[in-house]
Amino acid sequence: MKKIYCLKTCSTCQRIISELNIGSNVIIQDIKTEKISPQQLDEMAMMAGSYEALFSRKALKYRAMELNKKALNETDYKNYILQEYTFLKRPTVIVNNKIFIGSAKSTIEALKKEFNQ
Repeated sequence: MKKIYCLKTCSTCQRIISELNIGSNVIIQDIKTEKISPQQLDEMAMMAGSYEALFSRKALKYRAMELNKKALNETDYKNYILQEYTFLKRPTVIVNNKIFIGSAKSTIEALKKEFNQ
């Protein structure tokens, strides 16, 4: 299975998707219009090792909600991601039971290698 969780309006997500050779067998979920389900998030967290690994501290709401001043735990990370799509690191891509989180150059290079196999 190949699945991409992204924002279709995000230029970084668009750039990364255009760099991948995606075919018709790839599922793209726009997390703004199709919310992440608790089951999907649980699956991602199991693959990533934690909800924190999926949580974006770059989101504008992170500081706006003063979350940077709080000690968050795994339950908090999970709940915030489910409440507000912007807290999921983007893109998050699942390829053959491997997860690739975020837009770091090393992550995208590893993703490209795995995606094109």
